[in-house]
Amino acid sequence: MPEIIKADICVIGAGSGGLSVAAGASQMGANVVLVERGKMGGDCLNYGCVPSKALIAAAHAAQTMRTSDRFGVNSVEPSIDFAAVRDHVRGVIAAIEPNDSVERFTGLGVKVIQAEARFTGPNIIQAGDCRIEARRFVIATGSSAMVPPIPGLMETPFLTNETIFELDKCPDHLIVIGGGPIGAELAQAHRRLGAAVTILEMFDFLGKDDPELTAVVRRQFIAEGIDVRTGVKVVKTEADGSGVAVTIDDDGTERTISGSHLLVAAGRHPNIDALDLDAATIDHTPQGVTVDSRLRTSNRKIFAIGDVTGGLQFTHIAGYHAGIIIRNALFHLPAKVNYRAAPWVTYTDPELAHVGMTEAQARDAGIKGFNILRWPFHENDRAQAERHTDGMIKVIVDRKGRVLGASLAGPHAGELLAPWIMAVDQRQKIGTMAGLIFPYPTLSEISKRAAGSYFTPKIFSERMKKIVRFLQKF
Repeated sequence: MPEIIKADICVIGAGSGGLSVAAGASQMGANVVLVERGKMGGDCLNYGCVPSKALIAAAHAAQTMRTSDRFGVNSVEPSIDFAAVRDHVRGVIAAIEPNDSVERFTGLGVKVIQAEARFTGPNIIQAGDCRIEARRFVIATGSSAMVPPIPGLMETPFLTNETIFELDKCPDHLIVIGGGPIGAELAQAHRRLGAAVTILEMFDFLGKDDPELTAVVRRQFIAEGIDVRTGVKVVKTEADGSGVAVTIDDDGTERTISGSHLLVAAGRHPNIDALDLDAATIDHTPQGVTVDSRLRTSNRKIFAIGDVTGGLQFTHIAGYHAGIIIRNALFHLPAKVNYRAAPWVTYTDPELAHVGMTEAQARDAGIKGFNILRWPFHENDRAQAERHTDGMIKVIVDRKGRVLGASLAGPHAGELLAPWIMAVDQRQKIGTMAGLIFPYPTLSEISKRAAGSYFTPKIFSERMKKIVRFLQKF
């Protein structure tokens, strides 16, 4: 007979969002069950954010050795032990694992069941030998790499973000299908660690970001020897001896590119196939579980958060969703999501960071008279000192001076985005940023200079000169 478990909240999925809900709800007094069929920590810890940033850090160290001559320090081509790099990545994961472990969550009072979950009714799931009945369910099963329907792909050896971090030898030539954030980050990291790299993108490189800023990243990729091909369609793939061959349609001309390894980074799909959502009367599409602004599904006792909802697919969004769930499910407060100030960062070098509206979005929204403020990194003294001068900040401001959005391409762009997140979220006027005192010399001064440029036409106008000359008579 199956074990019957009753709970206040049952969370399906132990990724970042699910863990946050489980920990928060349990510590606030709820009876919580957490079900996970794979690894605790989910995609972020095991196959995504953590291993990719660890790999990027290793690649950055290698690139620093190659380019140190700009400081008068002799450059050297680094000798890279790729197996040791893999061990470094594993070590970073291992250092964080205890925070997401079964033992920690059991200690917090959460009952953890390691099995696949399947709905058998509107308020019941089956997980292994357990039948779980809960007042509220939270679907937090995340997403996985999408495998596009490319002829020959399923017969061709290929990697995804779930398998690429297991390599103990650097690819000779890594072909990447997909020029989005995941493809771009892993492409540059492997190039810096010694691989030849080709990126194949059907549309635009990093197409969700402002093209004026993605151009900065693309220039650096090309300078490092990465072959970035956009507007190309992958016609087929096939095994080629011990490697792979990818045939593309490049503006009507078919070409074949041979490589040693193939990475598929062409989008994500929600992990919903095993859940039997129909049994719980939960509406869903191929893009994910359908939710309202309170993250409720069509079954109002069941919520969904993070990647599985098909929206912004970032760890910090899943964490934000967890707070919305806690307020709704535990306190019955009508908390709603608000993505106006939802940021994202692509951890290439230079980094690419964004919050709020882009220029194109402001135009599409019909906003009249908005201003575009720009300031280049080469006008920043700290950037000059560190020889990282390619890049810029671009800020969108409405006619009343309110900050609508900001994008940066440059060193530490993700860190520099923080004050702009607050500006967009709080609907601050640009004068607030311009009036702050920033320490010198820091990269953060680029924000103050961009904000100050909003007032330059008025401050140095002929009208202002006449006013000043008049006042000097007294």
